[in-house]
Amino acid sequence: MTHRRDSALPRPPSQRPGDTGGSLPTLQVSADLASALANGHPWIYRDHLPAKLDIEPGTWVRIVSGSWAGVGMCDPGSALAVRMYGREHAPDAAWFAASVRRAKARRAPLLDDGSTTAYRLINGEGDGMPGVVVDVYGPIAVLRLDSAVLAKLTPWIVAAVEGSVEVKGVCQKTPGGLEVLSGRPPPDRLIVSEHGLRFFADIGSGQKTGLFLDHRENRHALERWSRGKSVLNLFSYTGGFSLYAARGGARRVTSVDRAGDAMARARDNVELNGLDPDLFEFVTADAMVYLEQLGRDGQRFDVVISDPPSFARNRMQRQRALRAYERLHALALGVLAPGGLYAAASCTSQVDVEAFKGSVAKAAARLERPLQIVMEAGQALDHPVMVGHPEGRYLKFVALRSTSD
Repeated sequence: MTHRRDSALPRPPSQRPGDTGGSLPTLQVSADLASALANGHPWIYRDHLPAKLDIEPGTWVRIVSGSWAGVGMCDPGSALAVRMYGREHAPDAAWFAASVRRAKARRAPLLDDGSTTAYRLINGEGDGMPGVVVDVYGPIAVLRLDSAVLAKLTPWIVAAVEGSVEVKGVCQKTPGGLEVLSGRPPPDRLIVSEHGLRFFADIGSGQKTGLFLDHRENRHALERWSRGKSVLNLFSYTGGFSLYAARGGARRVTSVDRAGDAMARARDNVELNGLDPDLFEFVTADAMVYLEQLGRDGQRFDVVISDPPSFARNRMQRQRALRAYERLHALALGVLAPGGLYAAASCTSQVDVEAFKGSVAKAAARLERPLQIVMEAGQALDHPVMVGHPEGRYLKFVALRSTSD
């Protein structure tokens, strides 16, 4: 449901714009953190701070680690207690305006030819604005905050977005739905483009802020491997990989997702792009169960794409996630034709790229299916990651060719 906030936007943080780190509450943390902070890591965890912390949520604080000092916003009730925003001053409206302008300029290679109108304008930590995500879907910008304390920044963020991007409305994705922060609500049928393909964007009820923008370039890359191929797209959501495969000349595309509404929207996207509906099969089913059935039936595909949801919510679930990935890879490889291409993806942040590739290797060894990596990637260019913040690279994408005849 889309609705407008009855009250005004939250007031910005109480510190005066331009407050220096010296005038803010100071928190000493271990000098052992200085190197990581100097390299750009933007987080201070609660267990690095004093047990007793008499600071209001949303307060700007000065963090000191050895000879290093910086400014961040404090969230003392959270495991992630401080998000670092800079070295000398607490951000203000002008700081956000300049930061968003720079972020927009960095997206120029993606936007200059006009074929893409859905993109991430602010990628939180990767753009120096921790916990803040803004995605643009044509005329609508959608804000998502990782913590309630960051709501104090909303007026500055909205003003900065409106000053950098030509949008007709700014909304916020919340657990209760979509709130209009400024301007108009999104139209009932919001259509965006991605490398010339058109998609319905369900920014109110869809996953993430509407589409999985981070896989854009990976979808585009799979297009070139699809000509004349049979393609199986697992966890297909609204058919992103499927549409690229069809445009690339696939002779058959099977999309599998357990969500019936996602399958319905995938069909809508096929019609929206004028693609031949006879190329497509849509299966509403659990992907693992469906793979087991395909294996029993002896069906094979030239290209198999696997992009499941996260398998772990925390580090304690990491080993379970790796076992789930290995099982999924084994089932997917079991329906891969000789010489076929397996495109495996993971958005589980607790599983790094080497562990993820290791899960593929274990499954391949168990099936005696030798594989060679032909492509390895992560997020698209509008989802940058700071070099000192490896946790920011959550998306893994590996395309592997079966070398067995």
